[in-house]
Amino acid sequence: MLAPTPAPPNARWSRGWHLARVLALLTCAAMGSACASLPSDVVRTPSQAWSAPGQTPLGQLTSQRRNAAAARSDSGFHLLDSVDAALTSRLALIESARHTLDLQYYAVHADASTELLLQRIRQAAQRGVRVRLLLDDFNTAGKDAQVLRLGLEPNIAIRLFNPLPGPRSSFVARIVGSLHDMDRIQKRMHNKLFIADNAWGITGGRNLGDAYFGSDEKSNFVDLDVLAAGRIVRDMSASFDRYWNDELAYPMDSLLSPKDLERLREQGLARSAPDAPAGAVLPGVDASEIASVRRAPMDLARVPLVWAPSVLLVDKPGKLSADEEAGAQETVVDGLLGLMREARQEVLIISPYFVPGRQMMDTFAELRARGIAVRVLTNSLASNDAPAAHAGYARYRPDLIALGVQLHEMRADVSAEGASAGSGFGIGGSKGLSSRASLHSKAVLIDRRLNVLGSMNLDLRSQLQNSEVALLIRSTRLAQQGARLIESTIARGAYRVTVEDGVLVWRAPPGAAFGDERTEPLASWSLRLLVKLLGPLAPEEML
Repeated sequence: MLAPTPAPPNARWSRGWHLARVLALLTCAAMGSACASLPSDVVRTPSQAWSAPGQTPLGQLTSQRRNAAAARSDSGFHLLDSVDAALTSRLALIESARHTLDLQYYAVHADASTELLLQRIRQAAQRGVRVRLLLDDFNTAGKDAQVLRLGLEPNIAIRLFNPLPGPRSSFVARIVGSLHDMDRIQKRMHNKLFIADNAWGITGGRNLGDAYFGSDEKSNFVDLDVLAAGRIVRDMSASFDRYWNDELAYPMDSLLSPKDLERLREQGLARSAPDAPAGAVLPGVDASEIASVRRAPMDLARVPLVWAPSVLLVDKPGKLSADEEAGAQETVVDGLLGLMREARQEVLIISPYFVPGRQMMDTFAELRARGIAVRVLTNSLASNDAPAAHAGYARYRPDLIALGVQLHEMRADVSAEGASAGSGFGIGGSKGLSSRASLHSKAVLIDRRLNVLGSMNLDLRSQLQNSEVALLIRSTRLAQQGARLIESTIARGAYRVTVEDGVLVWRAPPGAAFGDERTEPLASWSLRLLVKLLGPLAPEEML
């Protein structure tokens, strides 16, 4: 059943948005050439995924594993619920690839975990593996622009999706130079795919960088991926090809100036670290940092696989076109809402950014009217890395609770005894236990039978602005495993949010080392004030 067309932005926001566009155009006119434009007549040589995955070692391993399991389904899956599994599985795919590596990401950060992966990817290219790296262009500036150095290597191509024109050295300058094109640049490619030889692949909520692999000193993301093998990976590759060959995907060298290219080629955008290893892709990362994250690749021949029917849910690249109107095509989130309406017992949701909007609230009301349990795990204010998104979510808390939706917010302090959110998802890492945790996993489990895992949040940005990808897997075994992870986190590291005497109360789980709260837990007064100020102003479609 198709979900109804989303309601348009309210009139007040529409008028404000048009006024902002007019002001942006006037600013550009005043600044002259500061408002840059994208190149025209760009040459995009089409390319496709490896056409014979069954003839590769990875494809042959899939057949062996399927035959040994006597599986009827043609695709196998394994939840990557820890930072070690997330990193070692990617290392295994790189090491095992013989023909192609295709990576599609919203963000790749220039740090030790990325350096380790990029070094292995370069080694794969040197042995003849064709590498295609497709990045959303929003984060490829400043320090993170160093990642583009990989595109200077033989056998490696980088394309940047829905790019922002302007110099790579300044994120602010790129934003200012794009003010005249706000309708387009607010739409971002949020997909995450990591595919080897069109035979094995990974998707989920995780970008690439230390914070996603438990190695950041300040804050780490609690995330969830799924490793896939078999027929479903060919669908993942078909989606990658569609984005790679789309007119919004620009070859790296068509966007970078000769000066930027030379700077990348010679020394990168940052001074090389004194202990940087010879031939480092990212000159700002030293050898000791890389050694601290180095792991042995996962053994793909032994990793447990669940063989199950599956479907790839993916938005079309045209969703990000400036000419595409909201509601013109069904999206991943629309399809997910339709699946929720078919629930008979329970819908279990984990979404770090949770801004339901009217359509989703109607779905929850319908489910609750039929007696369907709806449970949500999301970020608390202190664990949320996007205060504006929390402001959007906070508007809905009283109404959600009134509907009977069970709201749970993850505690940010994972160092407190018994409060570790990692006890459910396993934040791990050498630095993770002393840093703030932020929920980043995205999944919906329906009736402990249907699993939807991917890049999508349950918010209006994922529904209307970003492109997303997810796997729909019909497996009771996988759903039970996912539910145990979520429930373990709820039982040890999350508050139950209730309304008592008209006031919000955060109830700690039984036996927790922390107590109940009557204000946003662990959030400073200044952060609480910021959210209150943002609340009436933040447009939901942008959160």
